[in-house]
Formats: sequence, C-alpha cells, structure tokens
Amino acid sequence: MGCVQCKDKEATKLTDDRETSVSQHAGYRYGADPTPQHYPSFGVTTIPNYNNFHAPVSQGVTVFGGVNSSSHSGTLRSRGGTVTLFVALYDYEARSEDDLSFRKGEKFQILNSTEGDWWEARSLTTGGTGYIPSNYVAPVDSIQAEDWYFGKLGRKDAERQLLSNGNPRGTFLIRESETTKGAYSLSIQDWDESKGDHVKHYKIRKLDNGGYYITTRAQFETLQQLVHHYSARAAGLCCRLIVPCHKGMPRLADLSVKTKDVWEIPRESLQLIKRLGNGQFGEVWMGTWNGNTKVAVKTLKPGTMSPESFLEEAQIMKKLRHDKLVQLYAVVSEEPIYIVTEYMSKGSLLDFLKDGEGRGLKLPNLVDMAAQVAAGMAYIERMNYIHRDLRSANILVDDSLVCKIADFGLARLIEDNEYTARQGAKFPIKWTAPEAALYGRFTIKSDVWSFGILLTELVTKGRVPYPVSGVQCCFGLHRLKLYGQKQKHSKYLLWCSAEERKFLLF
Repeated sequence: MGCVQCKDKEATKLTDDRETSVSQHAGYRYGADPTPQHYPSFGVTTIPNYNNFHAPVSQGVTVFGGVNSSSHSGTLRSRGGTVTLFVALYDYEARSEDDLSFRKGEKFQILNSTEGDWWEARSLTTGGTGYIPSNYVAPVDSIQAEDWYFGKLGRKDAERQLLSNGNPRGTFLIRESETTKGAYSLSIQDWDESKGDHVKHYKIRKLDNGGYYITTRAQFETLQQLVHHYSARAAGLCCRLIVPCHKGMPRLADLSVKTKDVWEIPRESLQLIKRLGNGQFGEVWMGTWNGNTKVAVKTLKPGTMSPESFLEEAQIMKKLRHDKLVQLYAVVSEEPIYIVTEYMSKGSLLDFLKDGEGRGLKLPNLVDMAAQVAAGMAYIERMNYIHRDLRSANILVDDSLVCKIADFGLARLIEDNEYTARQGAKFPIKWTAPEAALYGRFTIKSDVWSFGILLTELVTKGRVPYPVSGVQCCFGLHRLKLYGQKQKHSKYLLWCSAEERKFLLF
C-alpha cells in the first residue's frame, strides 16, 4: 500500500520524542488536556474541545482530508455541492426517543450540527434519523476514523493504555506530538528480558510536501501507508505493528440531548441498584438512568444543604469539563437531593488503596495517580474554582488506573453545624490547611495543602494522616491560633492528657 521512496543508503537513527523507550518504572509526562476534535463546519458550528470548553475554536483550521483521506469515498454529491460523510467509531444505544442507535462502521449524513455535543444525523445504513453524540463519529477516511489514531494523548496516558488490559507486544497507537506542531508520535508496546513490558516512542515527522517519515529511508504520502508498511515489517522499529491499542468509549458530557440544557431530571427516571458506600451526609449508589445508562448517584440527607444554593453551585460544576474530573450529568434538586455523575468502576481511591487492587501498586503507579490528580486540580485552578475537600475519599478510580476528582465545591454548601474545625467529628481536619480550618480562608493554596496530605495517603496505601487523634489536631489548631496571638498557654491545654500536652507543646 503506497510507495516507499528510498533516499539514503545508510542506516538512519530512528527519532523519538525525547526518549526511544520508557518502561513501567520511568518518569512520566502528561498532556494538559485530551484531544480537541475539529470537524468541518456545516455552515454552523464545530465540535467543542470538551476539556477546554471556554477556548474559542480556531478559525481557518484545516479540516479532515488532504493527504490522509480519500476524497471520493467520504462524500455525497448534492445540489448544494459536496457533503462530508461521517462514520461511527463505536456502538451506541439510544438513551431517549430523540437519540439514534447505531453500530460501529455505520455512515451518516449530518443534518444539523447546531446542538454542539449532539448532532442530528441520518444513517445511510438504516435510513433512521436522530441525534448522535458528536465525539462518537469522524469523517470517513480521515485519520481520526482510524482505530490506531488517539489524537492529543499525553505520553504517560499513552503508556498507561498500552501497558494495560493484557496487550501483546506490538500493540500500538499514533498520537499528536507533544513537542513538535504538525508531527505525530508512534507508541509501541515492547518486551525484553531486562525491562519486561515497556513502551517505545518514535517521532513521525512531516515533510514539506505533506508526506511522513520516521526514518528518511522510508517516506510515505499518508499515515495509513506508514502504518501498513510497518505492520508488514519492523524495518528498524523495536517490532512490527501488530494490533491497534484498544480505544475506550469516549465520555459524554450529558446523559442525552434532552438533558444538555435542562438537566434537572425526575427522580423516577433513576433506579438505584447497588449501594457503593455511605458517609456522614448521604450514600453513593450505582444506578441507571432510564433503565439503560449506568450512572453513579450520590443521595444527600435532608437538611445537608440548601436546594437553592446547590442548584446555583451545580450550574458552575456542570460547566467544568476535564478528563480528570468526574462529569456531573444531572441533579434532582428536591430533597433528598440526588447528584448524578459518571460511574467509576473501581470506586474511591481510599478504598482502592486499602482493600482493592491498589494494595499491590508500586511507587511509579502511585506517582502516576498523583500526577493525574494534579492535572485535574490545575484545571480547577485555571477555572478559578476551589475544591475545599481534596482527599483520597473524593478521588475515584476507573479502569486502567485512571483517576478523577469528585465532589469539588460541595463542602462549601454543607449547612451541618457540626461540620466545623471546632468539633472535628465531621470536618476533614487532617486534610485542611490551618488558615482554612481556623478562619475559613479557602483558596487554591489550601487545596495545595490538601494535595500534600493526599500524597501521604498514596504512599501509605490509605493510612489516616498523622499518628494522632482528631481531638489532638483540633487542639493543635487552637494552639496555632493562640501562638499567632503571642500567647504561650491556653485553658484548652487543661483538657488534654499528658501525651496530648506533649504533642501540643512543640
């Protein structure tokens, strides 16, 4: 497939992006946000970047086609000109009467793209019309329609996917280069006796005439031709390309097109199936919406927070979109309040570390998880938002050790009188910065303090921070406050045991 132009007779060293290989024990790199998808305009709009929704879509972006697509098979002729056809990348089951079910490989004509995340389309296979999620399709014959193309995927994220799910040697993917605009990176899972399973990365450079190459000895007109060539022979790579890496189902920003703008849903549409956990202010359930969509449902005890304040906060939370944040789907605002979010199969990071698969994780995996949380918190900071309750219990884990931040912003709304630093029973005193606990001064800096405590939870596999009681921590905070007022003693010390006095008199 395609022609290989032989330029140099001498062997040329293969080029990678920064390193030719990285094992499971190497350093990590993250992309700031996953792939923004740019689709050709149908006279109205383009797909937004889900992880950077506030950024405007660039004008004049080169749309799919060019050297990486075949123009004849992906278009229809109409009186108005050429119509780009789209192909389904995944199976999808309709969630409401307005949605359209389809199977991977079905082709569509887009009828209306004004709904942002949801497009009205007509299936050329079944003839049916309805709304489809826009991130489930790509233009026919584009590289975005290839199983091996992962777009703007970070180096470490690529390694995590390649090294999971029992992938064989030769599993590969192609992603955008993090260091060179317009270039790509080929990531391949390899194995040897010294390193075991590890990943090697090769930079795919772009020629001025539009071609691609890894080594100048072999140049290709398209990425598809490059993949075909190295699937037949290693030709200097660590091994030949065997099978594309499994691409997980993309996350939807909404339950359906109906909940895109009106996302307060009736309680009757939710079915609570299995209780996953309970806390001081409610329970968490695995459930379904409309009987066909798996979700997580947090139920709050009556009186926990004001429904009006919660709705106001939820409006903001719904707009936060990042692949390291648990997506808020919908709410039931009448008490008891229900919060509907995406379902994370491994549960909370705390339980995962203490009683689940996380007990056997090595330090590199724990550093990886910490970096994922840091990426999500960096996004929250960029959006001028504050979490206020960052700890391992509020981090959820999914397949392939993907970590996402949950419950951001809810702590501010809790109206329980016992949720104070003075009592210490319900307040997460050991994760809270002193200025936040003493004076209620929550900032992104207090979130940084909490992140530091979360790091100790990671390396100790979920052990409670500090080897002292919550009462001691409360007295410690009182001492800090009094010390700031240049007072050496306090009546509170009279209530402490000898051991607690020794702890406080630092």
